[in-house]
Amino acid sequence: MKILITGATGLIGNEIMALCARKNYVVHYLTTNKEKIIKSATKKGFYYNPSSQEIDIKCIEGVDAIINLAGASISKRWTEKQKQNILSSRIDTVKLLYKLLSENEHKVTHFSSASALGIYPSSLDAKYKETDNRVVSDSFLGEVVKKWEDEVDTLEGLGITVSKLRTGIVLSSDGGALDEMVKPINYYVGAPLGSGKQIQSWIHVTDMANMYLFTIEHNNDGVFNAVASNPVSNKMLTKAIAKQLNKPIWLPNIPAFVLKLVLGEMSAIVLESQYLVNTKIKNQGFQFQYEWIDDALTSIFD
Repeated sequence: MKILITGATGLIGNEIMALCARKNYVVHYLTTNKEKIIKSATKKGFYYNPSSQEIDIKCIEGVDAIINLAGASISKRWTEKQKQNILSSRIDTVKLLYKLLSENEHKVTHFSSASALGIYPSSLDAKYKETDNRVVSDSFLGEVVKKWEDEVDTLEGLGITVSKLRTGIVLSSDGGALDEMVKPINYYVGAPLGSGKQIQSWIHVTDMANMYLFTIEHNNDGVFNAVASNPVSNKMLTKAIAKQLNKPIWLPNIPAFVLKLVLGEMSAIVLESQYLVNTKIKNQGFQFQYEWIDDALTSIFD
């Protein structure tokens, strides 16, 4: 199988490329940095620029499926410029891929795209299934994910199967959200955020990579909650990390108003609560390696 990946040099992309190598899949990847272009028998890089809608059409030669992970980080302060970048980087990438596939011969049959749990409204009580689309969060992230998924759906008009993976907090030893959680705990200033009761749906990076390839290999279509089976509260997650590091948690919770003062609108990332249910992907036959937070963290810290 030959797979084209956008966002291949990021946290999840690197894991997927490693998994593809173990499965003897050939990878084509798109990059905005020409210095990152490498070409070998099993891995080839191609230049693209979503903002100018420029792309090397050779990237789809022989490609069976596309994994779309591209998008500006949501972890940089949300200035108006950064908010526009968060949205446009996602929309422009999909538009460019649609243009590429609609104007050129190809054999692509599946498009598996990243999405995010931010589409669901924050709630301490709700347990969200993929069918819970009647109410979309009125937050900035809710707006971004809705427009992003709508753009991805246009690929269906080309006769391509589309899957969208609404991703929770991705836990990895190679950076990402966990790195930021570990730092204050390591310096004995870790504490739950806000009430600490907000639910945080998470997934181990190994399961995340496996899920992308699973949706392609089984031609799964539609939306899937890409999270482990047992979400935890922010307080539980903080304590679980501290346990792995053998560090005490002795400070009181950091009040929500302080986080809002420091982070502004971006504080929604750590204060909102979304409990996602993953039975849909499990009913398709997908098996998680890491279902419990302690097991996932142990594998990472070991």
